[in-house]
Amino acid sequence: MKQLLFLSTFLLSCLAGIGQEVYSCKAPKLSFFSSAPLENISASSERGVSAINIKTKAIYFKVPMNTFQFKKALMQEHFNENYVESEKYPFAEYKGKFAEDVDFSKNGTYPVTVEGVLSLHGVEKSYKGKGTITVRDGKFNVNSKFNVTVADHKIKIPSLVVKNIAEVVEVTVNADYQPVTK
Repeated sequence: MKQLLFLSTFLLSCLAGIGQEVYSCKAPKLSFFSSAPLENISASSERGVSAINIKTKAIYFKVPMNTFQFKKALMQEHFNENYVESEKYPFAEYKGKFAEDVDFSKNGTYPVTVEGVLSLHGVEKSYKGKGTITVRDGKFNVNSKFNVTVADHKIKIPSLVVKNIAEVVEVTVNADYQPVTK
């Protein structure tokens, strides 16, 4: 009986340890901005998911492409049907790691460098960017901006609208994380 109690206590402590290493965000704020000679275009989504393992420094994002909201419905339609082909490539996904040590037990803002692979429009491309992790009372926030060249992901911009859509768009990430509990 003592062995069973010891084993149960050990397993519960292991699961608690795992839960404290993995943090999730159920509604990361993801947006992009395109600045072109004729117009600026922006869109955002809060329908993705994200997770961070603070022990391995691994970071993960996944967002359905058809959840990006534009100011104009026609822009959103063209984005999904003509450019990112969201029916054929429904998700953008990022898997990476941050390099620096972050003291997740101490409040503060920590600059980090994140390096990983973005899968967009069926094409994977490596990206490296700067960001910050702000720790506050056992929770934390991640902020980052990086540029994505649309041609790198085989997203074609017709010459007719090349002055309306930038070749490089700025992507902004803002996510609040909480510990994953079992």
